[in-house]
Amino acid sequence: MTSSDRRTPARLADQRALLFDLDGVLTPTAEVHMRAWSRLFTPYLAAHGVAPYTEQDYFAFIDGKPRYDGVRSLLHDRGIDLPEGTPADDPTLDTVCGLGNRKNAEFTAELEEHGVAAYPGSVRFLTAAIAAGYEVAVVSSSANAKHVLRTAGIIDRFDVIVDGAVARADGLAGKPAPDTYLDAATRFGLTAAECVVVEDATSGVEAGRNGAFGLVVGVDRGAGADALREHGADVVVSDLADLLPDLRGAGTDVPAADLRGAGTDAPAADLPPVDPRKTA
Repeated sequence: MTSSDRRTPARLADQRALLFDLDGVLTPTAEVHMRAWSRLFTPYLAAHGVAPYTEQDYFAFIDGKPRYDGVRSLLHDRGIDLPEGTPADDPTLDTVCGLGNRKNAEFTAELEEHGVAAYPGSVRFLTAAIAAGYEVAVVSSSANAKHVLRTAGIIDRFDVIVDGAVARADGLAGKPAPDTYLDAATRFGLTAAECVVVEDATSGVEAGRNGAFGLVVGVDRGAGADALREHGADVVVSDLADLLPDLRGAGTDVPAADLRGAGTDAPAADLPPVDPRKTA
């Protein structure tokens, strides 16, 4: 039985593909990004004598956006005007791209040092969705998406990955524009109405709404349920495992998962991280 109400998880059963954001949805790399942004902007804003960097700045100006867009948005809020520069800029340059590249270096250092493990609830949901016959894709603004997926041990689950590098190469506008999500749907030969967007950022759920997708699921990892709904989420959950009963074919036997964390309620922080030096 299908649902005519877009704002109910039962709509999941009608859809054919799940398009996942990465950071904060599948893996807790949002925390890694947050630390990297703080390491960049805390001293930078202090040196310019403007309002200090706070965690809320991440959610308001950076979360879910392509890296340079995040730099530009936060600088604009503080009244700082820098030349754009180019993606080839050295991280020491005082340009939008230079600062973005400096942040990327901070992120890479954090990831190499600490690794990352997928959220157990997200792994269970992903495993069940694949077993039920859904197409699955990752749609991330990060140019580091493949590195993160390899480190978390789940890259083999995705035939379609539209990340920041793909978006730049193909000239796709970043979130909150729907272009990257629409591109992923097209790669499956599907319309937006046949796909679910799964996001934790306000810019990401807004992209889902702007693209008229069949369902937009918000995962509240800190942005706030109200903010996610205001920007376009039809459904908001704190863990993707909450949606397991609403998948097509729910209640049938699901093959044992071969992913780390599947079938356990242990928090991701308690799972042994993959050593990124051992990944391809």
